Amino acid sequence: MSATASKQTRAIRRTAILCAVVFFGMVGAAFASVPLYRMFCQVTGYDGATRKGTAAASRILDRTIVVRFDGNVRGLPWDFKPDQVSQTVNIGKTNLAFYRVTNTSDKPLTGRATYNVVPEQAGAYFTKLECFCFREQTLQPGQTMDFPVVYFIDPEYAADRETKGGTEVTLSYTFFPAVEAKGAKAAEANVAPPLGGTTKSRL
Repeated sequence: MSATASKQTRAIRRTAILCAVVFFGMVGAAFASVPLYRMFCQVTGYDGATRKGTAAASRILDRTIVVRFDGNVRGLPWDFKPDQVSQTVNIGKTNLAFYRVTNTSDKPLTGRATYNVVPEQAGAYFTKLECFCFREQTLQPGQTMDFPVVYFIDPEYAADRETKGGTEVTLSYTFFPAVEAKGAKAAEANVAPPLGGTTKSRL
């Protein structure tokens, strides 16, 4: 093989390796974009996403606000709705609400809930301390589960010029079929009580 041909071969190999690195980098970025976007939304409240909190608010205001609850299902034979239509709460006070879901089918099914807050500007101040969202939930045929949501409205809500005049917010959850990468093992790990049993979930 001539020196020129050898150089061309090495150049082709370098180009192929570079293309492979770029390709796998783009694939990795595509898979990472969803959790990174979700994390960004939870931190900033962007796109109506609520914030994830680790501690209660530092103060409670005298002002109250109405929190409404909404439940939806897409692609699952489940009955899903909030236990309460609304709660009138003090801004800054920690509150507890429940959602109830029933698998009305004759087979085990796994779902995952997403959420958003309306109006969108309120998402930055709606802080959840405990929530069942983004976790796979497997229900046996006819099983009912109650999921808690522990939350508070950050006191800064009352100071922000875009939200301080607001009198109510709506927290909406939607259950979708979960993509079970672990297959049957994921379902076995979440085996629920006998048919028709009601379970209180701490997730």
